[in-house]
Amino acid sequence: MTYENIIGIAAGTFTSAAMLPQLIKVLKTRETADLSVVTIIVLITGVGLWVYYGILQKEMPIILSNSFSVLVNSILLICWFLFRKQES
Repeated sequence: MTYENIIGIAAGTFTSAAMLPQLIKVLKTRETADLSVVTIIVLITGVGLWVYYGILQKEMPIILSNSFSVLVNSILLICWFLFRKQES
Protein backbone atom coordinates (compact mmCIF):
# COMPACT_ATOMS: atom_id res chain seq x y z
CA MET A 1 0.00 0.00 0.00
CA THR A 2 1.42 3.35 -1.01
CA TYR A 3 1.54 6.55 1.02
CA GLU A 4 -0.98 8.09 -1.38
CA ASN A 5 -3.44 5.22 -0.81
CA ILE A 6 -3.15 5.59 2.96
CA ILE A 7 -3.86 9.32 2.71
CA GLY A 8 -6.80 8.65 0.38
CA ILE A 9 -8.30 6.03 2.68
CA ALA A 10 -7.87 8.29 5.73
CA ALA A 11 -9.46 11.25 3.94
CA GLY A 12 -12.34 9.11 2.72
CA THR A 13 -12.93 7.69 6.18
CA PHE A 14 -13.09 11.09 7.85
CA THR A 15 -15.28 12.75 5.23
CA SER A 16 -17.62 9.75 5.03
CA ALA A 17 -18.06 9.67 8.79
CA ALA A 18 -18.63 13.43 9.07
CA MET A 19 -22.43 13.20 8.93
CA LEU A 20 -22.77 10.15 11.20
CA PRO A 21 -23.13 12.21 14.42
CA GLN A 22 -25.93 14.21 12.79
CA LEU A 23 -27.68 11.05 11.62
CA ILE A 24 -27.40 9.45 15.05
CA LYS A 25 -28.83 12.59 16.69
CA VAL A 26 -31.76 12.68 14.25
CA LEU A 27 -32.50 8.99 14.77
CA LYS A 28 -32.46 9.42 18.56
CA THR A 29 -34.46 12.66 18.78
CA ARG A 30 -36.57 12.40 15.62
CA GLU A 31 -36.08 16.17 15.21
CA THR A 32 -35.16 17.52 11.79
CA ALA A 33 -36.20 21.16 12.06
CA ASP A 34 -32.57 22.32 12.17
CA LEU A 35 -31.51 20.35 9.11
CA SER A 36 -30.97 22.06 5.78
CA VAL A 37 -32.53 19.84 3.13
CA VAL A 38 -30.73 21.82 0.41
CA THR A 39 -27.36 21.07 2.02
CA ILE A 40 -28.20 17.37 2.23
CA ILE A 41 -29.25 17.26 -1.44
CA VAL A 42 -26.09 19.10 -2.52
CA LEU A 43 -23.98 16.66 -0.48
CA ILE A 44 -25.70 13.64 -2.02
CA THR A 45 -25.17 15.07 -5.50
CA GLY A 46 -21.51 15.86 -4.83
CA VAL A 47 -20.59 12.52 -3.31
CA GLY A 48 -22.62 10.74 -5.97
CA LEU A 49 -20.45 12.43 -8.58
CA TRP A 50 -17.36 11.36 -6.62
CA VAL A 51 -18.61 7.76 -6.79
CA TYR A 52 -19.01 8.07 -10.55
CA TYR A 53 -15.54 9.62 -10.83
CA GLY A 54 -14.12 6.76 -8.75
CA ILE A 55 -15.75 4.25 -11.07
CA LEU A 56 -14.28 6.00 -14.11
CA GLN A 57 -10.83 6.04 -12.50
CA LYS A 58 -11.22 2.53 -11.04
CA GLU A 59 -10.27 3.86 -7.59
CA MET A 60 -11.84 1.67 -4.92
CA PRO A 61 -11.10 4.03 -1.96
CA ILE A 62 -13.02 6.83 -3.72
CA ILE A 63 -15.88 4.52 -4.66
CA LEU A 64 -16.28 2.95 -1.21
CA SER A 65 -15.93 6.05 0.95
CA ASN A 66 -18.25 8.14 -1.15
CA SER A 67 -20.80 5.33 -1.52
CA PHE A 68 -20.95 5.17 2.27
CA SER A 69 -21.43 8.94 2.36
CA VAL A 70 -24.27 8.70 -0.19
CA LEU A 71 -25.91 6.09 2.03
CA VAL A 72 -25.61 8.14 5.24
CA ASN A 73 -26.86 11.34 3.61
CA SER A 74 -29.70 9.53 1.84
CA ILE A 75 -30.88 8.09 5.16
CA LEU A 76 -30.68 11.59 6.63
CA LEU A 77 -32.80 12.92 3.75
CA ILE A 78 -35.37 10.14 4.26
CA CYS A 79 -35.48 11.02 7.97
CA TRP A 80 -36.07 14.66 7.05
CA PHE A 81 -39.14 13.66 5.01
CA LEU A 82 -40.45 11.21 7.61
CA PHE A 83 -39.87 13.21 10.80
CA ARG A 84 -40.82 16.69 9.56
CA LYS A 85 -44.41 15.47 9.20
CA GLN A 86 -44.40 14.43 12.86
CA GLU A 87 -43.07 17.86 13.91
CA SER A 88 -45.93 19.73 12.24
